[in-house]
Amino acid sequence: MEFENLRVSWRCKYQMASLKELAGGTPNLLTGGHRLCAGCGAPIMVRQVLAVAGPDVVISCATGCLEVATSIYPYTSWAVPFIHNAFENAAATISGVESAYKVLKRRGKLSKDIKFIAFGGDGGTYDIGLQSLSGAMERGHRMLYICYDNGAYMNTGIQRSSATPKGANTTTSPVGKGLKAGKPQYRKDLTEIMAAHEIPYVAQVSPYNWRDLTKKVEKALSIDGPSFINALSPCPRGWITNTPDTIELTRVAVDTCFWPLYEVEDGEWKVNYKPKEKRPLIDWLKMQGRFKHLFNPENQGIIEELQADVDRRWEKLLNKAGESV
Repeated sequence: MEFENLRVSWRCKYQMASLKELAGGTPNLLTGGHRLCAGCGAPIMVRQVLAVAGPDVVISCATGCLEVATSIYPYTSWAVPFIHNAFENAAATISGVESAYKVLKRRGKLSKDIKFIAFGGDGGTYDIGLQSLSGAMERGHRMLYICYDNGAYMNTGIQRSSATPKGANTTTSPVGKGLKAGKPQYRKDLTEIMAAHEIPYVAQVSPYNWRDLTKKVEKALSIDGPSFINALSPCPRGWITNTPDTIELTRVAVDTCFWPLYEVEDGEWKVNYKPKEKRPLIDWLKMQGRFKHLFNPENQGIIEELQADVDRRWEKLLNKAGESV
């Protein structure tokens, strides 16, 4: 127990030091006092994003964990203009605001340069909001859409989404007599779907590597057109993980190549990080209670299938980037 406390203390001090380096004196634009769960990956990622975007930004946010826990009336944790949207239309809302801004600027009623960012969870992005997102990207609005992917509809009870990994235990893919191995389907690759829209910039990020994340956000916001970033966002309640392990989970996800760091700029694919030694997926799975049942003898084959799928997708990504396996 004493060793564990030391480990947690060191990790917290390291993360605080990194956050101070990132902020560089910039005021925190997502303030404390919100009601997101301890260990939630979303506010960590959002603070990293806002440290780059600065105060001259308008945020739209789909209904979900991030919105519900940061804008409980009459309070708000947002120190920038913030619009709460329905589950399905964060992209449509921010594209409308961006269009109005262009008109006002053209008429000389606004001179300030303003950025536009939409946030949505995987439920409001992979599934319910996909049509709205696709339309906004196709129309070419100057906006950045960021998905915080926690792998399920966490805010409404941990139901499976199309981002939920195969084998995960959720309330709508529960492990039991009828479904011994959790969710039977593989997850959707939304980042690749967005790249297929041939928009100027698409990227995948992980909060543990904040330098990579902030560099990509800066690049996305500098582009005169639409951009999309997919961010891994652990949920301790839905993933059934230890609260202090949030950042470590995002690190191991990258080192196992479950969540590779890459970007697609003007159609050119680039892998931003290649592990020196690719870790086995089991290292990531065993950190999460939602995969506990996969370690039963009868489910060992599912772990092998998951590893084969990760290997296949990693090889495919490297080929697209013109790199050797």
